Amino acid sequence: MKLNKLVIGSNLNLKSCYYIFLVVLTTTFLHACGEAAKNSDHDHPKEIVEKGEHNGRLLKDKNFTLELAIFEIGVPPEYRAWAYMDGKQVKPNDVNLQVRLTRLGNKIDVINFAPEAEFLRGKSVIYEPHSFSVSIEASYKGTSHRWKFDSFEGRTRIEPEVAKALNIQTQIATTAILKETVQVFGRIAADPILEREINARFDGTITHVGVVLGQTVKAGQSLFSVESNESLRNYEVKAPIAGVITRLDAKTGQQTRGTSLAKIVDNSRTIIELEIFPSQLNRVKTGADVSIVFQNEELSTTIERIALETNSNQSVTAHASLNKSLPIGAQISAQIQVDKYEVPIAVKRAGLQTFRDFTVVYAKVGNEYEVRMLELGREAGDWVEVLDGLDPGTEYVTENSFVIKADIEKSGASHDH
Repeated sequence: MKLNKLVIGSNLNLKSCYYIFLVVLTTTFLHACGEAAKNSDHDHPKEIVEKGEHNGRLLKDKNFTLELAIFEIGVPPEYRAWAYMDGKQVKPNDVNLQVRLTRLGNKIDVINFAPEAEFLRGKSVIYEPHSFSVSIEASYKGTSHRWKFDSFEGRTRIEPEVAKALNIQTQIATTAILKETVQVFGRIAADPILEREINARFDGTITHVGVVLGQTVKAGQSLFSVESNESLRNYEVKAPIAGVITRLDAKTGQQTRGTSLAKIVDNSRTIIELEIFPSQLNRVKTGADVSIVFQNEELSTTIERIALETNSNQSVTAHASLNKSLPIGAQISAQIQVDKYEVPIAVKRAGLQTFRDFTVVYAKVGNEYEVRMLELGREAGDWVEVLDGLDPGTEYVTENSFVIKADIEKSGASHDH
């Protein structure tokens, strides 16, 4: 099975540090319990696995010996077995062999064997993880031989109270709608439709300025008084729209001379100008959803148009609008949705960890947790498509999966063949 390698990053904050402290405390306690158990060998003797010449586990019953190994050089993992009587290898044709693997959740795999060359070869692939209780039955010349042993890896048990204290969260793996996005940068600009240049109707001398730069004004509010050069009468220049004074050139005693005296911008509706570079342009379309986070507030809009001309930095400008007052000129970043599709199964990126050479999640069955090796597909935001390695409906760890990883590593679970 081809497996994708995924780079997993994390940002530590105070809360994460607290959880890490709890992990260290918990695993230290578990390790201490393990050490105490080691010191009581007369109560819990440690199993010593005897290996044969093919690096398999030796199973003995009186004069009959079976060597059982998982072989995975150049082939998918499979069981191979060699049988001996009184220390001498017997013909594989003379041995009937069956192995039953009981996995977490009481799922049973039955492996039958067929003779090949000088060994017995299992007919089924031993899929990952290689974590199960093993039951073996071998028959040679009318005599049956049976063995049982546990071969666990990537598995641990955590009581509910401890899992709750460590904030281990889970959810069910199921179908998901993935939304792919590209990150872009831009700025907030005024809507040209909502801008007004303020001029005097008749040239004259400005006799009074009633506003200041940056002031918010209402439609119809008096801005200046001007004495007409022709009639020598004062008249008022009023605001044509509500908005903010963004430019103020009027000064008392100055002649108007037909020039713009001020500018008013209604920023109740703003324009988002986003820079789209050539590598992104073929994916960004008009009508695409846009997500912006500004001052801890998430805002949504859509691309209304994409400019035809190229900017000096080789980008083109995509325009979107927001019915919201925002500071003109502020720099922003945004996520533009470029694709959307449903996948049969996906997992949250936060739940991914590494185990040996695999990217994994931890499945939860009762109070036990065990690795599930994944073949990954497309990535979109917080989600990653799963192509193989996880059954739909599996409960898996989504938050604080590093707690499970730490506990497994502390216990020293190995890949024992």
